[in-house]
Amino acid sequence: MLQRVVRSTVIDAPIERVWAVLRDFNSHEAWHEVVEASRIEGNERSDQVGCVRSFTLRDGNRIREQLLTLSDVEHKSTYCIVEATVPLQRYVATVTLKPVTDGNRTFWHWESTFATPPGMERELRDMVAQGVYEAGFENLCRHLQQGGDLRATGRAAAMPQAVAMRARRVAIERYGGPEELRPQEAEVPAPREGEVRIRQRAIGVNFIDVYLRRGWMPSMLPLPGVPGMEAAGTVLDVGPQVSGLLPGDRVTYLGPQPGAYCDLRCVPADWVLRLPASVEDDVAAALLLKGITADYLLRDLGRVQRGTRLLVHAAAGGVGLLVCSWARRLGAVVLGTVSSEEKARVARAHGCEHVIVTRDYRFADAVQRACGGADVVIDGLGGAARDENLAALARRGHWISLGQASGPLAPLPADALVAKSLSFSRPVVFDYVATNEQLAERAQRVWNALADGSINAPPIERCSLNAAAEAHARLESRATIGALVLVP
Repeated sequence: MLQRVVRSTVIDAPIERVWAVLRDFNSHEAWHEVVEASRIEGNERSDQVGCVRSFTLRDGNRIREQLLTLSDVEHKSTYCIVEATVPLQRYVATVTLKPVTDGNRTFWHWESTFATPPGMERELRDMVAQGVYEAGFENLCRHLQQGGDLRATGRAAAMPQAVAMRARRVAIERYGGPEELRPQEAEVPAPREGEVRIRQRAIGVNFIDVYLRRGWMPSMLPLPGVPGMEAAGTVLDVGPQVSGLLPGDRVTYLGPQPGAYCDLRCVPADWVLRLPASVEDDVAAALLLKGITADYLLRDLGRVQRGTRLLVHAAAGGVGLLVCSWARRLGAVVLGTVSSEEKARVARAHGCEHVIVTRDYRFADAVQRACGGADVVIDGLGGAARDENLAALARRGHWISLGQASGPLAPLPADALVAKSLSFSRPVVFDYVATNEQLAERAQRVWNALADGSINAPPIERCSLNAAAEAHARLESRATIGALVLVP
């Protein structure tokens, strides 16, 4: 005979806050005290229907559960046990949230059905009802409020004091090639004033990480150091004087100090943004820095509009694909360089009208033939493309130098610009997002562009955090298409 357990409560928090925690199928390790450790198998997303979480309870029992359904519209999820040392048989559970208009609170309904071995009906029913559901209600209240007066089931709950935690990371002890990236463990202290501690689910890989690893900017990454400028995940806890962010919030961040190649990190709250429910963790990690870069290139520096002739180098890369598609939506004439026919097909699919396939940085003649010269060049190639860029530009053209994948760019004499009244800029993304308000404004334009189809999420190649060296090697070999993301 199937047992049925039903429990409900009202949480003094908006439904968006509560759902932001519960829609993450692996968040229970952060808020439910019975869970010792948990992971999502196969590096799948923790909100992907079909994913399996494997976790250990503090009493030593082990459970594997599968997410069966997830609805952001109904704020509802169902899951089942696929394997467990606890004798719960045919266990299926449903979590449902509904808004309570009185006080902007949340009604949480949790129920399950399961079979048990003969004679264990009451024991296992009480374990689920009290040890899992009722304790879970109180645990989440503590998680959300941090020692405030939030109440569920009529009792106040105090938040345990945050403590240091162990984390996995990838660091370099000396500058050099990808082989210098090596996994290690480190302690992450409790968040200080103005900081949040984030359990990271996806980490963006960018060419600036390569420059840091090579030692091209030693003041930015002193040794030993951890690369990485952006990531997405879930807020674990917050320090004093932090407002607008709560434990359980799905977030993404971008900051001027590296250190993102890890599974747990404290960062200033000013770097952090709450994620829309429609944007997955790996998409956020693939898009935030690159999307904001595309935004200021097109909006601030290039002033791209209908008819602008735009040349984009590495047009099949993470930034290149976003720039091409967004510029095409704005009505620009988009030209791009790529290193292979396969990349050419991808660039065309993302709005690049004229694709030039070259591995020797020869493109100026093709640009002049196609459109009479580029009004704007977006260049991450560096030294090897210097003279060709000058030749490819139209009169009064603007050269935007983003990076130096082929090697450092030699100083550019004024006489090289005066011949065609050219202009040159060398922007850094962090100067365009110097405040949280600026970061939020630009990020919102990226999310809006994603929603209305102005840009598409680039192809994402996922690597484990421990395989960061292999990811860097692929990036430097020009073998990648789209974005690289590390998954802890």
